[in-house]
Amino acid sequence: MALSVSDQLTQLDAARQLVLADSALYPQIVQGILPIVGANARLELRRWGADFLAETFASPVLALQEKERLSIGVLQTLRELLEQPTQDENVVKSVIQAAASIYGLVLRSIIANPHDSSTWDRMAAIKSNIFRKWDTASGGIRICCIKFVQRVVQVQTPGVIADPRRSEQNEVSLALVPRDHPLIPPSRLEPEALGLLDRLLNVFHEETSDAILVNATLNCLGTLIRTRPNAANRIMTTILSFNPLKQPTSPMTPRMKVQIKSLERTTRTMLLNVLRRNENGPFAGRIRQYVDRLAQARFEMSDEGSRKRALPSEPTDGLDNAKRMRLGAELPGRLEPPPLPPGPVSHAQLFTLTGDRGLTSFDVTQLPIDLVVRITLPMLHRIEQSALDSAVNAVRSRYNGLKNAQGAQGQVVPQALGDDEEDYEPNFEPTEEQVLNQTNNQPPEDPLPLPPDLARGPFKLAQPPPLTAEETEQIGKGTISRVFGMMSVLDDSSTTKRQRPGLNRLAGSNYDRDAWMTVITRLATRASAGLDEDGSDDEEQEDSKGAVAKQNPTLSLSDGIRETLWKFIIEDFRSRISIAISWLNEEWFNDRIQLRDHEQQKRGKKRPPRQNYDKWMLKVLDSILPFLDAKDKVLIRFLSEIPALDEKVVDRVKGLARDPERVTLAANALYYLVIVRPPVRDICADALEDLWRNYEDARAAAGKLLRKIRPALFDEDKPNKPPTHVLPADIKSPPLSESKEGLPSASATGEGVPPTANAIAAAV
Repeated sequence: MALSVSDQLTQLDAARQLVLADSALYPQIVQGILPIVGANARLELRRWGADFLAETFASPVLALQEKERLSIGVLQTLRELLEQPTQDENVVKSVIQAAASIYGLVLRSIIANPHDSSTWDRMAAIKSNIFRKWDTASGGIRICCIKFVQRVVQVQTPGVIADPRRSEQNEVSLALVPRDHPLIPPSRLEPEALGLLDRLLNVFHEETSDAILVNATLNCLGTLIRTRPNAANRIMTTILSFNPLKQPTSPMTPRMKVQIKSLERTTRTMLLNVLRRNENGPFAGRIRQYVDRLAQARFEMSDEGSRKRALPSEPTDGLDNAKRMRLGAELPGRLEPPPLPPGPVSHAQLFTLTGDRGLTSFDVTQLPIDLVVRITLPMLHRIEQSALDSAVNAVRSRYNGLKNAQGAQGQVVPQALGDDEEDYEPNFEPTEEQVLNQTNNQPPEDPLPLPPDLARGPFKLAQPPPLTAEETEQIGKGTISRVFGMMSVLDDSSTTKRQRPGLNRLAGSNYDRDAWMTVITRLATRASAGLDEDGSDDEEQEDSKGAVAKQNPTLSLSDGIRETLWKFIIEDFRSRISIAISWLNEEWFNDRIQLRDHEQQKRGKKRPPRQNYDKWMLKVLDSILPFLDAKDKVLIRFLSEIPALDEKVVDRVKGLARDPERVTLAANALYYLVIVRPPVRDICADALEDLWRNYEDARAAAGKLLRKIRPALFDEDKPNKPPTHVLPADIKSPPLSESKEGLPSASATGEGVPPTANAIAAAV
């Protein structure tokens, strides 16, 4: 038994609710409803199907790839709905909206499949049908046609390619179409788009244009201005020459007034949105002038309408004076306050200026205070100044008269307080503060002279007590924690594009996170410079009496900053590796300066100052090595930018080869150091050779790189011959130095010889 139309609509609505709840069901539902809502279906079903297809392809939850696949299957159904002899306006509008949504998807599919001519023929037939309806259909259909034309112009003009490698993520435009495409050559699509744009802009030049169509065109042009800079010049020139307040030739009717107001508001809103997106664009000045002229013209039109309104022939408050006299009407005269009653006068009677018994008997205290305020303030704004002055003068004359009449008797004005307040006699008891004020105002009976030591002089605040070492350390730790806590709210300067200032830059001049990190690193490295003159490297040291003396609080504060800075870097070392490099450069520089000053001024008197670079550099390296993966580039950057390297660092890098997954990382890091850091070239080459000889998993990776730097090892006549340049174990290689442009001179000591193969094998 066939279902009725109402039952079918109920089932279709249930299917729509399913896809709204789960977008993954769109493909099944769309394929299932196409036979039901085709061109031969009932009108109600066709309306539902057209609305559902328009909603489907405009839905943001449906994936772009799924939309592209579904758009090919619905083209024939949309074409049949448009080509029906008897067409319904609602069906046609929904079909045109769906066609506007799928036009770009179909074009993307044709770009990927240049020989799919049947699909493009169906899309071209739909496009031609919509163009024919553009000028002859009703207003609602023409608005949908304008949206479709805007989409065609946007797709068939060149756009911006964000990522040439990911074409599926770029906006569909003429820039994606190959020049030799057999179905849609750019030489044919672009002229068609420009012609459609001119036809779209022609609505601003017509003498008689429908305001609704002009508003629809303005709303569509905003998208073209934003996404197609090549067409923005032509569009803006046309809009800036359009006058939405142009007076029509026919008589002005209320409908025309509403249309003109709507045109002016839409034009002004669109131009202000364009100006807000690019306030320094080429049309910014012209847009501001146009908006100002539009506001002035709108004001003149409203002012002209107010001037044309005729004044009333008679007074609005009643009859004129002559007619009032004949009819016996009393002329409104000046309001005179009623005289005061004889006897005592209360406050209410003193300020009452009306004789209306209803107003005088009303108890105002029954009203809430907020209501009284809302009533009083508007009345004070609307009252005439002359009436207010007259009322104030009347109250003033009453008060002066009562004061003169009762002044001789010593009575208080006003005297009476009303029937309910006659028995009120407050007991006044002065407070202690009032008594003290009265006492202070009286002159002293027997003033005593001030002693000489209490004579007036400059006031000096006493010095605060000195802080102990524990208090100093505690306050310093609190300051460090607050500074590092502020790092989380500051923007990372590396995420914003900045201009490189070069070598003449000032450290910490931008007040961003990098500036604060510069301050912190220099506090850690330079704040305690010269304070460890005892040269002690221990946390605690014994004095001559055997007691244990605590560490210098300033040195402890510097070590606390270093410890906190180390923890801050390790929390996210990949994004904060630049902070670690800057800090270690400061440590290395400070160590060299302190060592130089010690050699120049205190030679032989004190022990050398404590060196912090090696300790913290190895600590940072040991902390990040366990978390590196095979494709991590942080290690190479760290090793190439720190100021000094030695065999301890090389041994730790070589230890990565114990993990088979990180053998390539260790070999590439050592090879990179061989290339870019000549002072440690021999040490790193020896490490590579050791990997090649003693690490089975690293033999292939190390051998490939070792052939480039020591090809003699692979000669057939010298198999596995140990290198001849290795120094004996008891000979120390002299310190080497390297320099890098823009950085201080870096020293890579290279002291000692790398461990032997047997020792490494035993360690592994």
